[in-house]
Amino acid sequence: MTSFYKPGEREVTGVGLIGTGFMGKCHALAWNSVRTVFGDVEKPRLVHLGEANADLAAQRASELGFEKSSGDWRAVIADPEVDVVSLTTPNQFHPEMAIAILQAGKHLWCEKPMAPTLAEAEAMAAAARKSGKVAVLGYNYIQSPAIRHIRQLLDEKIIGDVNHLRVEMDEDFMADPDAPFFWKHEATSGYGALDDFAVHPLSLISALFGRVGSVMCDMAKPYPDRQVAGGGRRAVETYDIASSLIHLENGVSGTLLVNRSAWGRKGRIQVQIFGSKGSIVFDQERFNEIQLYVTSDRATEQGYRTILAAPAHEPYGKFIPAPGHGLGFNDLKTIECRELLARIAGQPARVIDFDDGLEIERTVHAMAKSFAEQKWVRVR
Repeated sequence: MTSFYKPGEREVTGVGLIGTGFMGKCHALAWNSVRTVFGDVEKPRLVHLGEANADLAAQRASELGFEKSSGDWRAVIADPEVDVVSLTTPNQFHPEMAIAILQAGKHLWCEKPMAPTLAEAEAMAAAARKSGKVAVLGYNYIQSPAIRHIRQLLDEKIIGDVNHLRVEMDEDFMADPDAPFFWKHEATSGYGALDDFAVHPLSLISALFGRVGSVMCDMAKPYPDRQVAGGGRRAVETYDIASSLIHLENGVSGTLLVNRSAWGRKGRIQVQIFGSKGSIVFDQERFNEIQLYVTSDRATEQGYRTILAAPAHEPYGKFIPAPGHGLGFNDLKTIECRELLARIAGQPARVIDFDDGLEIERTVHAMAKSFAEQKWVRVR
């Protein structure tokens, strides 16, 4: 096996995991598969898992393959055999935990978004810089072979100079007006769709185009209150819908629309990119496809062509040798895990670190300020 670690250098193999919900399991699957898929890293050692209580932690450790478990997250970061920690708790817990992990001298793979407030996100980024450790965020959609290929098409100016961008993210897990109140409806979780959803499209914008310069945003609550256990109703404190006009620092105009209450949408992130010589369309619900329109085609054949993901679109071939068979959500997490390990080894890596993530957080908070003040707001 050819490794990207230098001879004699200790590989980072000791993994800790805090939180084992949806994203915690995704991280565990990635740690378990990264060696098998890529072959240029040693198999990570799943050392210590932390959960809300000891019984749940022991159950999850058995299911996910961790050697030890604790009902206290502090025990995970205190473990000398843990080199890198996956942090997948709800985002209101990120600041305290992330800073403690970095201060303990561990590398960190933290799920998005960074934190409910900008001040907390800034403190996390400062802790990462001070620690000298690698701290990256779980923006796995940028790892898609399709998104990587779109970046290449843009670099090669296949559609000419880009002049407009439209990005939408929709799901329907909050579309039912009779669904009960839960933690994502609390103000402590953030603004709502802005920091729960918009951060993902913003990560794609960051990877493809760079920073957002200014924003004008509106937000809405489709259901002002929700039923609670035991009877009664509670006011919804977050906004499930957000719409924003954006100007990128490179001069491109755009729109960003997000909705957590969009019946029929399950995992939709649609990106439309318009240029002087064509356009590109990508939809996360069909994320093994790219739609490409180029004016260089003859007039008799002009139209959108479908490009299916294939081994030519790296790193698709590490998973599947045949075109058109398709990757899945968890595969993107495995790619992200490989990129994290490359960054830890001092190699070039496609990741959104805490400083990059802080720019996304600044954009989200600028959008919230725009809504509150009903005006255009500069991000920086």
